[in-house]
Amino acid sequence: MKRIRCPKCDNPIIFDDTNYTSGQTLIFECEACRKQFKIRTGLSQKQEVPQQPAYGNLVVIENAFHYKQEIPLCAGENIVGRFVKGTKANAAIKTVDPSIDTTHCIITVKPGKGGNKTQYILQDAPSGTGTYLMNNILGDRDRVQIQDGAIITIGATTMILRTGETED
Repeated sequence: MKRIRCPKCDNPIIFDDTNYTSGQTLIFECEACRKQFKIRTGLSQKQEVPQQPAYGNLVVIENAFHYKQEIPLCAGENIVGRFVKGTKANAAIKTVDPSIDTTHCIITVKPGKGGNKTQYILQDAPSGTGTYLMNNILGDRDRVQIQDGAIITIGATTMILRTGETED
C-alpha cells in the first residue's frame, strides 16, 4: 500500500501500488477538494547522495506530517531541517511539519582515527521550537555527545540515530 498526498489540500490518499506496473501513470481525484492530479508508479523521490561515505543515518519516524525516511550522515556538520527549495540543510527532512525550521539542529560527525570510535555531537541551530534529546531540551549553547539509538525530537518529528557501529 502507498500513501500519497493531494497537492492542493494535502489530504492523504491510500492505494495499492502492486496492482500497477512500474512507470504507469495514474489519475487521482481528491475526495476532500476534488482536485485531479497524476502520479507515475514505480518512481521514487531521490534523496541526495552524500559526496563522502555515510557515517550512519537518522531514521525519521513516520507521523501525520511525513513518512519514514532514512537520512545519511556525513563527516562534518550535518544541518538537519525541513526541506524547501534552496535549503541550507544538507540532512533535510521532506515534511510539511510547520514546527520544524529549515535549519533546526546540527549533528557534527567526527570520524574516529587510530581505532577510536566516531563521535556524534548534537546542538540546536537555534530553532523556534527547540531540539530535544531523550525528552530533555537543549539550550542554545549546549553541545551533547550522542550514541547509537539516541532519540531526537524536533518540532512534531522524532528521529533515531543509527550509527552502524557495533558496541564492543
